[in-house]
Amino acid sequence: MQTKVPQKTNLENIDFLPLNGTDYVEFYVGNAKQAAHYYQTAFGFQPLAYSGPETGNKLLCSYALRQNKLTFVFTSALKQDHPVAIHVSKHGDGVKNLALSVNDSRDAWKQTTSRGAESNKEPKEISDDHGSVIISGINTYGETAHLFIERKNYNGIFLPGYKKWDPEYRPAETGLLYVDHCVGNVGWNQMNKWVKFYEDVMGFRNILSFDDEDISTEYSALMSKVMSNGNGYVKFPINEPAEGKKKSQIEEFLEFYEGEGVQHVALATKDIVQTVTDLKSRGVEFLSVPTSYYDDLLDRVGTIDEDLEPLKNLGILVDRDDEGYLLQIFTRPVQDRPTVFFEIIQRKGAKSFGKGNFKALFEAIEREQALRGNL
Repeated sequence: MQTKVPQKTNLENIDFLPLNGTDYVEFYVGNAKQAAHYYQTAFGFQPLAYSGPETGNKLLCSYALRQNKLTFVFTSALKQDHPVAIHVSKHGDGVKNLALSVNDSRDAWKQTTSRGAESNKEPKEISDDHGSVIISGINTYGETAHLFIERKNYNGIFLPGYKKWDPEYRPAETGLLYVDHCVGNVGWNQMNKWVKFYEDVMGFRNILSFDDEDISTEYSALMSKVMSNGNGYVKFPINEPAEGKKKSQIEEFLEFYEGEGVQHVALATKDIVQTVTDLKSRGVEFLSVPTSYYDDLLDRVGTIDEDLEPLKNLGILVDRDDEGYLLQIFTRPVQDRPTVFFEIIQRKGAKSFGKGNFKALFEAIEREQALRGNL
Protein backbone atom coordinates (compact mmCIF):
# COMPACT_ATOMS: atom_id res chain seq x y z
CA MET A 1 0.00 0.00 0.00
CA GLN A 2 1.30 3.45 -0.88
CA THR A 3 1.96 6.03 1.81
CA LYS A 4 -0.92 8.48 1.81
CA VAL A 5 0.05 12.13 1.46
CA PRO A 6 -2.84 14.37 2.54
CA GLN A 7 -4.17 17.03 0.22
CA LYS A 8 -3.07 20.57 0.94
CA THR A 9 -5.44 22.74 2.96
CA ASN A 10 -5.71 26.41 3.75
CA LEU A 11 -3.97 25.70 7.05
CA GLU A 12 -0.69 25.62 5.17
CA ASN A 13 -1.07 29.30 4.35
CA ILE A 14 -1.99 30.38 7.89
CA ASP A 15 0.86 30.48 10.37
CA PHE A 16 -0.90 31.98 13.37
CA LEU A 17 1.53 30.11 15.64
CA PRO A 18 5.05 30.73 14.30
CA LEU A 19 7.52 28.44 16.02
CA ASN A 20 11.31 28.75 16.06
CA GLY A 21 11.89 25.13 17.02
CA THR A 22 12.17 23.13 20.22
CA ASP A 23 13.41 25.23 23.14
CA TYR A 24 13.86 22.29 25.52
CA VAL A 25 12.44 18.91 26.51
CA GLU A 26 11.65 18.49 30.21
CA PHE A 27 11.54 15.08 31.85
CA TYR A 28 9.91 14.44 35.22
CA VAL A 29 12.09 11.84 36.92
CA GLY A 30 12.50 10.14 40.27
CA ASN A 31 16.06 11.42 40.84
CA ALA A 32 17.07 14.41 38.73
CA LYS A 33 20.66 14.43 40.00
CA GLN A 34 21.25 10.84 38.90
CA ALA A 35 19.34 11.27 35.63
CA ALA A 36 21.46 14.29 34.75
CA HIS A 37 24.60 12.29 35.47
CA TYR A 38 23.39 9.49 33.17
CA TYR A 39 22.71 11.85 30.26
CA GLN A 40 26.10 13.47 30.74
CA THR A 41 27.90 10.16 30.86
CA ALA A 42 25.95 8.16 28.29
CA PHE A 43 24.79 10.81 25.80
CA GLY A 44 27.43 13.51 26.16
CA PHE A 45 25.18 16.34 27.33
CA GLN A 46 26.99 19.26 28.92
CA PRO A 47 25.97 20.72 32.29
CA LEU A 48 24.23 24.04 31.82
CA ALA A 49 22.09 25.25 34.72
CA TYR A 50 20.59 24.17 38.03
CA SER A 51 17.50 25.15 40.03
CA GLY A 52 16.76 23.94 43.56
CA PRO A 53 16.75 24.96 47.21
CA GLU A 54 20.05 26.81 46.73
CA THR A 55 18.37 29.06 44.14
CA GLY A 56 15.16 29.56 46.12
CA ASN A 57 13.21 26.62 44.72
CA LYS A 58 12.22 24.74 47.88
CA LEU A 59 10.05 22.06 46.23
CA LEU A 60 11.91 20.95 43.09
CA CYS A 61 15.37 20.26 41.74
CA SER A 62 15.98 20.75 38.02
CA TYR A 63 19.14 20.18 36.00
CA ALA A 64 19.41 21.64 32.50
CA LEU A 65 21.89 20.07 30.07
CA ARG A 66 22.76 21.08 26.53
CA GLN A 67 24.45 19.67 23.46
CA ASN A 68 24.53 21.98 20.45
CA LYS A 69 20.87 23.08 19.94
CA LEU A 70 19.53 20.25 22.08
CA THR A 71 18.47 21.08 25.65
CA PHE A 72 17.10 18.55 28.16
CA VAL A 73 15.81 19.41 31.62
CA PHE A 74 15.41 16.80 34.38
CA THR A 75 13.11 17.69 37.25
CA SER A 76 12.23 15.82 40.43
CA ALA A 77 10.25 16.72 43.53
CA LEU A 78 11.56 17.00 47.07
CA LYS A 79 8.24 15.98 48.67
CA GLN A 80 6.15 12.93 47.83
CA ASP A 81 2.87 14.87 47.60
CA HIS A 82 4.18 17.31 44.98
CA PRO A 83 2.51 16.99 41.52
CA VAL A 84 5.87 16.10 39.97
CA ALA A 85 6.29 13.20 42.40
CA ILE A 86 2.73 12.06 41.71
CA HIS A 87 3.41 12.19 37.97
CA VAL A 88 6.55 10.07 38.35
CA SER A 89 4.78 7.61 40.66
CA LYS A 90 2.18 6.98 37.97
CA HIS A 91 4.20 7.19 34.75
CA GLY A 92 7.78 6.54 35.77
CA ASP A 93 10.48 8.76 34.27
CA GLY A 94 9.10 10.43 31.15
CA VAL A 95 8.65 13.56 29.07
CA LYS A 96 6.29 16.08 30.63
CA ASN A 97 6.94 19.35 28.77
CA LEU A 98 7.78 19.91 25.13
CA ALA A 99 8.85 23.55 25.26
CA LEU A 100 8.66 25.47 21.99
CA SER A 101 10.52 28.65 21.14
CA VAL A 102 8.26 31.55 20.13
CA ASN A 103 8.65 35.26 19.57
CA ASP A 104 5.44 36.11 21.46
CA SER A 105 4.38 33.77 24.26
CA ARG A 106 1.27 35.74 25.15
CA ASP A 107 0.00 35.62 21.59
CA ALA A 108 0.85 31.90 21.25
CA TRP A 109 -1.23 31.17 24.36
CA LYS A 110 -4.07 33.40 23.15
CA GLN A 111 -4.10 31.89 19.65
CA THR A 112 -4.16 28.31 20.90
CA THR A 113 -6.59 28.70 23.81
CA SER A 114 -8.99 30.67 21.63
CA ARG A 115 -9.03 27.69 19.26
CA GLY A 116 -9.94 25.24 21.99
CA ALA A 117 -6.72 24.33 23.80
CA GLU A 118 -6.87 23.78 27.54
CA SER A 119 -4.54 26.17 29.32
CA ASN A 120 -1.67 24.61 31.23
CA LYS A 121 -0.02 27.88 32.23
CA GLU A 122 -1.27 31.42 31.67
CA PRO A 123 1.39 33.79 30.33
CA LYS A 124 3.80 34.76 33.09
CA GLU A 125 6.89 36.94 32.95
CA ILE A 126 9.79 35.80 35.13
CA SER A 127 12.87 37.94 35.61
CA ASP A 128 16.34 38.16 37.10
CA ASP A 129 19.40 40.36 36.60
CA HIS A 130 19.81 39.00 33.05
CA GLY A 131 16.39 40.04 31.77
CA SER A 132 13.01 38.40 31.50
CA VAL A 133 11.36 35.36 29.94
CA ILE A 134 7.65 34.92 29.26
CA ILE A 135 6.28 31.38 29.62
CA SER A 136 2.82 30.07 28.84
CA GLY A 137 1.49 26.63 27.99
CA ILE A 138 -1.31 24.36 26.86
CA ASN A 139 -2.18 20.73 27.53
CA THR A 140 -2.05 18.07 24.85
CA TYR A 141 -2.35 14.24 24.88
CA GLY A 142 -2.16 12.51 28.26
CA GLU A 143 -0.43 14.76 30.78
CA THR A 144 1.99 16.16 28.19
CA ALA A 145 2.15 19.93 27.78
CA HIS A 146 3.51 22.37 25.25
CA LEU A 147 5.18 25.39 26.81
CA PHE A 148 5.68 28.57 24.76
CA ILE A 149 9.02 30.16 25.67
CA GLU A 150 9.73 33.79 24.74
CA ARG A 151 13.32 34.67 25.63
CA LYS A 152 14.19 37.52 23.28
CA ASN A 153 14.71 39.82 26.28
CA TYR A 154 16.89 37.41 28.22
CA ASN A 155 20.63 36.77 28.13
CA GLY A 156 21.04 34.53 31.17
CA ILE A 157 22.36 30.98 31.26
CA PHE A 158 18.94 29.29 30.82
CA LEU A 159 15.92 30.66 32.70
CA PRO A 160 15.38 32.95 35.69
CA GLY A 161 15.54 30.85 38.84
CA TYR A 162 18.50 28.85 37.54
CA LYS A 163 22.17 29.32 38.26
CA LYS A 164 25.13 28.19 36.22
CA TRP A 165 25.93 24.52 36.78
CA ASP A 166 29.65 24.05 36.32
CA PRO A 167 30.92 20.74 37.70
CA GLU A 168 34.38 19.38 36.99
CA TYR A 169 32.90 16.24 35.43
CA ARG A 170 32.41 16.92 31.71
CA PRO A 171 32.47 13.88 29.41
CA ALA A 172 32.88 14.72 25.72
CA GLU A 173 29.88 15.36 23.48
CA THR A 174 28.64 12.66 21.10
CA GLY A 175 27.59 14.78 18.10
CA LEU A 176 23.90 15.15 18.91
CA LEU A 177 22.57 18.34 17.32
CA TYR A 178 18.84 19.06 17.80
CA VAL A 179 15.39 17.48 18.10
CA ASP A 180 14.40 16.08 14.71
CA HIS A 181 10.92 15.00 15.82
CA CYS A 182 9.07 13.82 18.90
CA VAL A 183 6.57 10.95 18.80
CA GLY A 184 3.45 10.64 20.94
CA ASN A 185 1.52 7.45 21.71
CA VAL A 186 -2.23 7.83 22.19
CA GLY A 187 -5.00 5.37 22.98
CA TRP A 188 -7.31 3.35 20.79
CA ASN A 189 -9.12 5.49 18.18
CA GLN A 190 -7.55 8.69 19.53
CA MET A 191 -5.07 9.49 16.74
CA ASN A 192 -7.48 11.44 14.56
CA LYS A 193 -8.71 13.43 17.57
CA TRP A 194 -5.17 14.62 18.25
CA VAL A 195 -4.43 15.15 14.56
CA LYS A 196 -7.41 17.51 14.50
CA PHE A 197 -6.13 19.18 17.67
CA TYR A 198 -2.78 19.96 16.05
CA GLU A 199 -4.48 21.13 12.86
CA ASP A 200 -7.13 23.32 14.47
CA VAL A 201 -5.40 24.51 17.63
CA MET A 202 -1.78 24.82 16.48
CA GLY A 203 -2.06 25.21 12.71
CA PHE A 204 -0.04 22.07 11.97
CA ARG A 205 -0.65 19.94 8.91
CA ASN A 206 -0.61 16.21 8.36
CA ILE A 207 2.38 15.60 6.08
CA LEU A 208 2.45 11.78 6.15
CA SER A 209 0.08 8.99 7.17
CA PHE A 210 0.74 5.30 7.74
CA ASP A 211 -1.95 2.70 8.34
CA ASP A 212 -1.86 -0.80 9.79
CA GLU A 213 -0.80 -2.28 6.45
CA ASP A 214 2.18 0.08 6.29
CA ILE A 215 3.24 -0.57 9.89
CA SER A 216 2.65 -4.19 10.80
CA THR A 217 4.31 -7.52 11.45
CA GLU A 218 2.93 -11.00 11.82
CA TYR A 219 1.86 -10.17 15.36
CA SER A 220 1.13 -6.49 15.83
CA ALA A 221 0.31 -3.24 14.06
CA LEU A 222 -0.12 0.47 14.61
CA MET A 223 -1.23 3.57 12.75
CA SER A 224 0.61 6.87 12.62
CA LYS A 225 0.20 10.41 11.29
CA VAL A 226 3.01 12.95 11.15
CA MET A 227 2.08 16.50 12.10
CA SER A 228 4.32 19.44 11.15
CA ASN A 229 4.17 23.15 11.83
CA GLY A 230 4.30 25.67 8.98
CA ASN A 231 8.08 26.02 8.65
CA GLY A 232 8.77 22.34 9.36
CA TYR A 233 10.90 23.07 12.44
CA VAL A 234 8.59 21.09 14.72
CA LYS A 235 7.24 17.62 13.85
CA PHE A 236 5.05 15.47 16.07
CA PRO A 237 4.13 12.02 14.74
CA ILE A 238 1.10 10.58 16.56
CA ASN A 239 0.75 6.80 16.98
CA GLU A 240 -2.24 4.70 18.01
CA PRO A 241 -2.61 0.91 18.33
CA ALA A 242 -4.19 -1.22 15.63
CA GLU A 243 -5.66 -4.70 15.85
CA GLY A 244 -3.13 -7.54 15.74
CA LYS A 245 -2.67 -11.08 16.94
CA LYS A 246 -0.67 -9.95 19.97
CA LYS A 247 0.03 -6.83 22.03
CA SER A 248 1.62 -4.03 20.02
CA GLN A 249 4.45 -1.81 21.19
CA ILE A 250 1.92 1.02 21.56
CA GLU A 251 -0.28 -1.07 23.84
CA GLU A 252 2.76 -2.02 25.92
CA PHE A 253 3.71 1.64 26.26
CA LEU A 254 0.18 2.68 27.26
CA GLU A 255 0.03 -0.10 29.84
CA PHE A 256 3.35 0.66 31.52
CA TYR A 257 3.23 4.46 31.17
CA GLU A 258 -0.33 4.22 32.47
CA GLY A 259 -1.65 6.57 29.85
CA GLU A 260 -0.78 8.52 26.74
CA GLY A 261 2.59 10.21 26.44
CA VAL A 262 5.81 10.80 24.54
CA GLN A 263 7.16 7.51 23.16
CA HIS A 264 10.49 8.71 21.79
CA VAL A 265 12.52 11.75 20.91
CA ALA A 266 14.53 11.64 17.66
CA LEU A 267 17.94 13.29 17.97
CA ALA A 268 19.76 14.48 14.86
CA THR A 269 23.44 13.95 14.09
CA LYS A 270 25.60 14.65 11.05
CA ASP A 271 27.72 11.52 11.56
CA ILE A 272 25.58 8.66 12.82
CA VAL A 273 28.37 6.08 12.66
CA GLN A 274 30.59 8.13 14.97
CA THR A 275 27.71 9.14 17.25
CA VAL A 276 26.41 5.59 17.67
CA THR A 277 29.94 4.26 18.16
CA ASP A 278 30.44 6.79 20.95
CA LEU A 279 27.05 6.08 22.53
CA LYS A 280 27.63 2.32 22.52
CA SER A 281 31.04 2.76 24.12
CA ARG A 282 29.31 4.67 26.94
CA GLY A 283 26.78 1.93 27.59
CA VAL A 284 23.76 3.07 25.55
CA GLU A 285 21.89 -0.02 24.37
CA PHE A 286 20.29 -0.20 20.92
CA LEU A 287 17.78 -2.47 19.25
CA SER A 288 19.40 -4.96 16.88
CA VAL A 289 18.20 -6.29 13.54
CA PRO A 290 19.22 -9.56 11.83
CA THR A 291 22.30 -9.22 9.65
CA SER A 292 20.14 -10.46 6.75
CA TYR A 293 18.62 -6.95 6.73
CA TYR A 294 21.83 -5.79 5.01
CA ASP A 295 21.96 -8.52 2.35
CA ASP A 296 19.88 -6.56 -0.16
CA LEU A 297 20.10 -3.11 1.43
CA LEU A 298 21.80 -1.40 -1.51
CA ASP A 299 19.31 -2.98 -3.92
CA ARG A 300 16.51 -1.43 -1.87
CA VAL A 301 17.94 2.03 -1.22
CA GLY A 302 20.51 2.51 -3.98
CA THR A 303 23.95 4.05 -3.64
CA ILE A 304 24.83 5.64 -0.30
CA ASP A 305 27.90 7.53 0.85
CA GLU A 306 28.57 5.27 3.84
CA ASP A 307 30.42 1.96 3.91
CA LEU A 308 27.99 -0.85 4.54
CA GLU A 309 30.13 -2.75 7.04
CA PRO A 310 30.07 -0.15 9.86
CA LEU A 311 26.32 0.21 9.44
CA LYS A 312 25.94 -3.55 9.70
CA ASN A 313 28.21 -3.77 12.73
CA LEU A 314 26.28 -1.05 14.54
CA GLY A 315 22.78 -2.06 13.38
CA ILE A 316 22.02 1.25 11.66
CA LEU A 317 18.99 1.20 9.33
CA VAL A 318 18.77 3.00 5.98
CA ASP A 319 15.76 4.18 3.98
CA ARG A 320 15.25 6.39 0.93
CA ASP A 321 12.53 8.73 -0.28
CA ASP A 322 12.24 10.99 -3.33
CA GLU A 323 14.57 13.60 -1.82
CA GLY A 324 17.40 11.46 -0.50
CA TYR A 325 18.02 8.92 2.21
CA LEU A 326 18.24 8.71 5.96
CA LEU A 327 20.07 6.59 8.51
CA GLN A 328 18.46 5.74 11.83
CA ILE A 329 18.75 3.55 14.91
CA PHE A 330 16.67 3.21 18.08
CA THR A 331 17.77 2.73 21.66
CA ARG A 332 16.18 0.33 24.05
CA PRO A 333 14.02 2.03 26.71
CA VAL A 334 16.22 4.17 28.92
CA GLN A 335 14.40 3.28 32.13
CA ASP A 336 13.11 0.02 33.61
CA ARG A 337 9.57 0.58 32.37
CA PRO A 338 9.36 -0.23 28.63
CA THR A 339 8.33 3.31 27.75
CA VAL A 340 10.54 6.21 26.61
CA PHE A 341 13.43 5.62 24.21
CA PHE A 342 15.47 7.61 21.69
CA GLU A 343 16.08 7.56 17.97
CA ILE A 344 19.37 8.70 16.48
CA ILE A 345 18.88 9.98 12.94
CA GLN A 346 21.02 11.39 10.16
CA ARG A 347 19.29 12.83 7.12
CA LYS A 348 20.95 12.89 3.72
CA GLY A 349 18.16 14.83 2.03
CA ALA A 350 15.31 12.54 3.04
CA LYS A 351 12.35 14.18 4.78
CA SER A 352 10.47 10.97 5.56
CA PHE A 353 10.57 8.75 8.65
CA GLY A 354 11.97 5.40 7.52
CA LYS A 355 8.87 3.61 6.26
CA GLY A 356 11.02 0.96 4.60
CA ASN A 357 12.48 0.08 8.01
CA PHE A 358 9.20 -0.29 9.88
CA LYS A 359 8.96 -4.04 9.57
CA ALA A 360 12.56 -4.71 10.66
CA LEU A 361 12.28 -2.20 13.48
CA PHE A 362 9.00 -3.51 14.82
CA GLU A 363 10.17 -7.09 14.68
CA ALA A 364 13.18 -6.00 16.77
CA ILE A 365 10.83 -4.34 19.28
CA GLU A 366 8.68 -7.48 19.38
CA ARG A 367 11.73 -9.56 20.25
CA GLU A 368 12.32 -7.24 23.21
CA GLN A 369 8.64 -7.43 24.20
CA ALA A 370 8.81 -11.22 24.11
CA LEU A 371 11.80 -11.21 26.46
CA ARG A 372 9.78 -9.04 28.86
CA GLY A 373 6.75 -11.33 28.53
CA ASN A 374 4.65 -8.51 27.09
CA LEU A 375 4.07 -9.56 23.48
